[in-house]
Formats: sequence, C-alpha cells, structure tokens
Amino acid sequence: MAKVFLIPVPIADSALHTLSAEVSTVTKNLKHYFVENTRTARRFLRSLHADLVIEDIQFSEISKHDGPDISQLNKWIKEGVDVGIMSESGCPGIADPGAKLVAAAHDDNASIIPLTGPSSITLALMASGLNGQSFSFHGYLPVKNPERSKKIKQLEQLSKSENQTQIFIETPYRNNKMFEELVKSCNNHTRLCIAQNITGDSAFIATKSINEWSKKAPELPKEPAIFLILA
Repeated sequence: MAKVFLIPVPIADSALHTLSAEVSTVTKNLKHYFVENTRTARRFLRSLHADLVIEDIQFSEISKHDGPDISQLNKWIKEGVDVGIMSESGCPGIADPGAKLVAAAHDDNASIIPLTGPSSITLALMASGLNGQSFSFHGYLPVKNPERSKKIKQLEQLSKSENQTQIFIETPYRNNKMFEELVKSCNNHTRLCIAQNITGDSAFIATKSINEWSKKAPELPKEPAIFLILA
C-alpha cells in the first residue's frame, strides 16, 4: 500500500530544530512530492540532506489557480509509490492546499502519515493565554470594508457568546492595516493576541486588551502573523 507522508516545514527560516527526527528520516528516501513551490522545496530538502541528488526527485507543483494535480497523485498511489506532501511553511493540510490531496489519498485507500512539526496556528494559540478549549480558525478575512469590519464584529460576538477564541491570518504587507481595523472595530475589553514570526529569532507574541493596544500600537513588519481575539 502506498504511503502519503505529510511533511512539515519550519515556520521561520533555518528553524530546523522545530522538526522531528522522523522528517529527516522520511525525506531521505522519498522521490515523489507535491509542493507549493519547487524551488523552496528543493532548498529545504538540501538543508536536511546535503548529499541528496535532487535531480532524482519528481515534484508536482500545486497550481495557485487550479489546485493540485489529483490525477498525478492517483497515478503514483496506483503504482504503489510513496508520496510526500509539503507545505511552504508549517504543517500541510492546515490552511494550505494540501488538504485536497489528503482527501484524494483517502479515496485511493492510501496510508496517511502525518509527521510532527510546527503549526503557527497551534503555537500562537498555545502562547496567547486565550481559550484553548474552544477555538475556531477562519483563514483570511475580507480585504475591504465594510465587509472586513462587519466580519470582525461577527467574530467578536461569536467569541463572546461561545467563549471561543477566534483565529485568523493576514497577508504580511497588510498586518498593520489589520491591527488598525481590529482596534477600531472591537470592544475595549476584548483581548487580542498578535503572534508573528513564531520560532524565529525576531518572534513577537503579545496579548493585550484592545484598550491597551490602542495606547501603544506595534509596528508590525511584513512577516507572517496570526491574530487571535477573545471577547
């Protein structure tokens, strides 16, 4: 039976210490991968195995518009080939297109093997001090108002009624705009955690009330960030 390995990638550059030893063991022998970006996937594999012959490896790049090539996955699994699914950052299948491949692999009765590694969503929740018993991840919020402000207020109300942490992300160059909109839209007592560049040397993780944040706004660099609120 073919195996499909879900291979995590460090969130911060060079943070290989956040991966389990199993990641190195598995990737030493895999020859077939689905990846978001072939160039960065090659660089990551070389960082794990300096003597790896990259030319022997087949990569199927996931299209940003059309998604993954499911027919290629079906073919490899039918041939009994072990396959790796690699996220650009963090764990595949969580807030990335790898989930479609995993669903297809289940349909093909392949053995699904998730490997241990960092998830920015989980790490941010762990470090936030907010409710880790009940939480919900929403991906990206609407870009423009009034839709964005309306969505933030809806999530804040849901958080309050369910005592549930609401988690979302933003494109790095819009981090500061997101912060401004959160301060503008949320109630003063609502707690907001910002977790940026988690596991990196310049990691920033802080939780404060909206009232506290409004008194001293951070200057968020153009790096991946997770936003969490609890009303």
